[in-house]
Amino acid sequence: MQEYIVRLDQVGMSDIEQVGGKNASLGEMITELSDAGVKVPGGFATTATAYRDFLKHKQLDQRISDALAQLDPNDVQALTVTGKQVRQWILDTPFPEALDNAIEQAFTDMGGDAEQAVAIRSSATAEDLPDASFAGQQETFLNIRGLANIKAAIHEVFASLYNDRAISYRVHHGFEHHDVALSAGIQRMVRSETGTSGVMFTLDTESGFKHVVFITAAYGLGETVVQGAVNPDEFYVYKPTLRQGAPAILRRNLGTKAIKMVYGAEGTTQGAVETVKVAREQRQQFSINDDDVQRLAQIAMTIEQHYGRPMDIEWAKDGDDGELYIVQARPETVKSRDKTAIIERYLLKETGKVLLEGRSIGHRIGSGPVRIVDSLSDMAKIQPGDVLVTDMTDPDWEPVMKRSAAIITNRGGRTCHAAIIARELGIPAIVGCGDATERLSDDQEVTVSCAEGDTGRAYEGHLDFEHQTNKVDSMPPLPLDIMMNVGNPDRAFDFQALPNAGVGLARLEFIINRMIGIHPKALIEFELQDAALQSTIARRIAGYENPIEFYVAKLVEGISTLAAAFYPKKVIVRMSDFKSNEYGHLIGGDAYEAHEENPMLGFRGASRYISESFRQCFELECRALKYVRDVMKLTNVEVMIPFVRTVGEARQVVELLAENGLTRGENGLRLIMMCEIPSNALLAEQFLEYFDGFSIGSNDLTQLTLGLDRDSGVIAHLFDERNDAVRKLLEMAIQACRAQGKYVGICGQGPSDHPDLARWLMQQGIDSVSLNPDTVLETWFFLANEEQQAH
Repeated sequence: MQEYIVRLDQVGMSDIEQVGGKNASLGEMITELSDAGVKVPGGFATTATAYRDFLKHKQLDQRISDALAQLDPNDVQALTVTGKQVRQWILDTPFPEALDNAIEQAFTDMGGDAEQAVAIRSSATAEDLPDASFAGQQETFLNIRGLANIKAAIHEVFASLYNDRAISYRVHHGFEHHDVALSAGIQRMVRSETGTSGVMFTLDTESGFKHVVFITAAYGLGETVVQGAVNPDEFYVYKPTLRQGAPAILRRNLGTKAIKMVYGAEGTTQGAVETVKVAREQRQQFSINDDDVQRLAQIAMTIEQHYGRPMDIEWAKDGDDGELYIVQARPETVKSRDKTAIIERYLLKETGKVLLEGRSIGHRIGSGPVRIVDSLSDMAKIQPGDVLVTDMTDPDWEPVMKRSAAIITNRGGRTCHAAIIARELGIPAIVGCGDATERLSDDQEVTVSCAEGDTGRAYEGHLDFEHQTNKVDSMPPLPLDIMMNVGNPDRAFDFQALPNAGVGLARLEFIINRMIGIHPKALIEFELQDAALQSTIARRIAGYENPIEFYVAKLVEGISTLAAAFYPKKVIVRMSDFKSNEYGHLIGGDAYEAHEENPMLGFRGASRYISESFRQCFELECRALKYVRDVMKLTNVEVMIPFVRTVGEARQVVELLAENGLTRGENGLRLIMMCEIPSNALLAEQFLEYFDGFSIGSNDLTQLTLGLDRDSGVIAHLFDERNDAVRKLLEMAIQACRAQGKYVGICGQGPSDHPDLARWLMQQGIDSVSLNPDTVLETWFFLANEEQQAH
């Protein structure tokens, strides 16, 4: 029996040739990580020897070899016919008697009876090796009950080595068919049908950022998440602070979770599972709680540490015992192989009409004619360069996915098969769009952009875009720091890979606009809103305890994501600097904002914070910042106050910060002031009594020095940060900070637009220049060249 069957607790990573990567990994975790709290359901596996002896039975291997030798894997229709024929041969061939008996004995030893539910998964001997992702190429069967059904499922698993996608993948990646064998893993079922399940990666799947665990979760059995049949909940957990025992959840995204997979009435390969709708109340809640999220992240880190590489892990929470189990763990094969010294960027050079949005996969852009495919039988319709649009893909589609310029699906999350394969192929994909197959039509020209953050967009027509690559493994030294202006937490993990000294400007209003979208006062006074507005707000805040907790939690998520991405480098967070018209455009905002003729010069910045009407809202911002710094231990966050008109306002706002637990100097907190009004430069010494430095806002400083409205097209030609009067004030601010040994940087648009201004600032002795991410490399090299010539 040992030759054909082994218990999972008898194998480890040295047994890949006999039981494949998946089963070897399960055995490794059972034997090596159980004491570390990693729970893996037990079971047994058939061996590669069993598989090869089965193929020799009745000369099956020779017939398969002859059929595949004549096959052109690029001929999709021929591949379909041949693959189907080979699989049928395997299903029609009985197991050798010795293998049949060994399976029976192993099931008996497992304590199996007619009601024992098991999962039967494939494990290819070349699968889940570090340089190849065979994700889901072979079959998985859940809730199989009874010996006859288990044998039938093992037969199906054996046949699945010759799925169309698996045949194609082996040819394109240089694997000989006869070099790959299959092991079937038979494992006790985790009752996640009454619980939850999902997938987690020990890095960010989009950027390759290695300091987070990315977790997806949905109700029921895990196949819906893996297949992309549901849009799951998503969570990011920061590893360094989790190790310190601090709350470490950076992001929470509520998925729609429309369906779940549960046990079917029969334990056969056909009727073992079924999908049912999820109740609306459950859909509007996160499927796992924060404790589960953090525990899963700890388990993931334990597994990653053991294997010494980024991992792709499937997990399940048992609805009966409430325990978390690991049902698969394999090496992550895409982002962990990236050459991190090369920065690759795609940039849209124009914008157009947005046709639909979804979750972006891979930061690339592609365009072409739409090709709507309803089923596998229509695959031949896809021509090279088409944009594949479908409800959802599964791994069978891999042969045609590689032809596509881009992929758009109605369903799926960022860890489904479509996403994994798209990343590996380097093709942009938008998943979870909802109704793409209805809103797009065949031959319609679209541009698919996944280069704008978490949200992927399909634009009408063919839009011009640029593809840049830069080698950044060694940047020339400069006498000042190059920081970045980053407002969008979605892109933080990407931008941190650029050469930088941290974030010189993180705009809180960007987080409010993108992640919240509701006026804070409308949340504070939720009970006073009319029914229609309450309904709109309730939909937005689904998954959170109440309106105020939602507002604070989303601020925490945005700030902590930026702080974690760049840790331990400084991240200077500017408190919200919406003008009254911008606040008015938020949901519920029109009831709280007065109409101002020139909001640029109106109720904003420090004046707003210390006012009675807005103070409660400002206190929520303080609460979020204090939580990120003191509880989440992300003390690289610094606080910046914008638009401080008078020294009296400076004193009041600093006192208000202290009242709310943000005391200057406490726990290393630095307070920075935006220097953006002429009075700030003229009275710099007095303002600096209350702050640890200046960050110069060149946009407003230029506007107010030259007396022009920067939103007015009529006088836009006069707007120039290099004007002598503006430079005079810049020089005053820089010298005042230098005289007191305090920080001075600039975060306005000027240095991004004008490298010569950045050079002048460098000559003035400024500490840092904070640039838009797309200008970092260009400006860095320009300044290095200037510095070299000066010496």
